[in-house]
Amino acid sequence: MKRIRPTRRLVASLALAGLIALLPAQLLALPRKGQPAPAFKVVTTSGQAVSLSNYQGYVLVVDFFATWCEPCRMSIPHLVKMNQKYGKQGLQILGLSADEDGPLVVKSFAAEHHMNYPVALAGDTTEDFGVRSVPVMIVIDKKGKVSEVFRGFSDEIADSMESLIKKLLAEK
Repeated sequence: MKRIRPTRRLVASLALAGLIALLPAQLLALPRKGQPAPAFKVVTTSGQAVSLSNYQGYVLVVDFFATWCEPCRMSIPHLVKMNQKYGKQGLQILGLSADEDGPLVVKSFAAEHHMNYPVALAGDTTEDFGVRSVPVMIVIDKKGKVSEVFRGFSDEIADSMESLIKKLLAEK
């Protein structure tokens, strides 16, 4: 019986295929603490172009949500209160909707829930940030680095987020 030996080309092709198979998992990984936040550009439901550079020097909460998501609906009143409480101290919040129904649905939802911060369709930003489910709230410090990633929503998450935001706002 003749033994079949793989050629270098076959081995290289298989190795490349293996690396490509691993790539999406790496691309869809949430940013980690201490890493620079991924750059993004979105257009809010009011037509304003917004990018990460707009928030330099501010503490930013990027809230990935969807109009149909019940935990997202629970987190919004907390974000609204935090914006009222800490907005003048340097907190900024940006809501990024994972909805695919268009900006009118999201704009209507934002008005109905009294969202007092800019809201935009997330589009490719979900991939840039590695978001696979909602809600995900990413807290970015004044220097543009990820301070914390909160998945889901609960009273404990709300308390932890507020404590972190107070700490980050006090930093120079």
